[in-house]
Amino acid sequence: MTARWPRVAVTRAMPGDALDRLRAVAEVVVWPHRRPPSPEELRTLAAGATGLVTMLTDRVDAALLDACPDLQVVANMAAGHDNLDVPELTRRGIPVGTTPGVLTESTADLAWALMLAAARRLPEAAAAVRDGEWVTWEPDWLLGVDVAGATLGIVGYGRIGAAVARRAAGFGMEVLAWNRTPRTATGVTFVELDELVRRSDVVTLHCALTDETRGLIGAAELRAMKPTAVLVNTARGPIVDQGALLRALETGEIRAAGLDVAVPEPLPPDDPLLSLPNCLVVPHIGSATVTTRSRMAGMAVDHVLAVLAGDPPPHCVNPEVLASGP
Repeated sequence: MTARWPRVAVTRAMPGDALDRLRAVAEVVVWPHRRPPSPEELRTLAAGATGLVTMLTDRVDAALLDACPDLQVVANMAAGHDNLDVPELTRRGIPVGTTPGVLTESTADLAWALMLAAARRLPEAAAAVRDGEWVTWEPDWLLGVDVAGATLGIVGYGRIGAAVARRAAGFGMEVLAWNRTPRTATGVTFVELDELVRRSDVVTLHCALTDETRGLIGAAELRAMKPTAVLVNTARGPIVDQGALLRALETGEIRAAGLDVAVPEPLPPDDPLLSLPNCLVVPHIGSATVTTRSRMAGMAVDHVLAVLAGDPPPHCVNPEVLASGP
């Protein structure tokens, strides 16, 4: 009698050859829709699965795990894991893998794209051309703010924050940084958050979402920023108090914002942020290049393949479950 192949549930189609490699050793079921599965749909999809490949939009908690008693590994196609109840997964002895490092350069590039677009009012300028408002060259029309020679404030100096800082050197910027744990870096001055927001011409967010960073940039921080300042967020939406940001943009407390993340995701089309000419919102595309997303998919699948083969998964966020054994 032929042994039954392990079942692996994947919550979205993925680029590259990752799924083909997985199908060579497992029965693979993929959620077929663009929108993420609801909690009930995810429980149905993952029922009986040995492995589960998730996206940052998928919540893995005790309720899901109760419906998946055979689960042996969860691989999150993301650098972070705030969508996963890691303590609960650890309690059940299930290793969790993520895809760190691979999206660093792509996300840093997007942070710079948002920074430049917001500072130089590119969305407004493009809309003016489409709307027939481009009459001639005018000396006082669509004036933005300079990035070259300005002061850049980096909130969260991990891999992505450091990559953003490296790019700032080419623009001759003074670089300030704040990090939850002490850091040092050549050419970077580490300061407290209140000093960073007060002195920076551009504030860019690259910290993880934790209880400590939720709402980190709120009304007080926005009031402390320069009226010509630009805020960029490619980290997680809840790090910013979105209501306070709306008021700051409407009243001119800050000049502009460029957001790759928001609350909720997706933002509804009638969200007031989307009506502001000085707020550029894109749909969480920090890692959205062919190369990066294909590598992320491959890394996620590598976690599952390792566990199915009886090997420790790479980039395991709860390695204590590996030490404890089955």
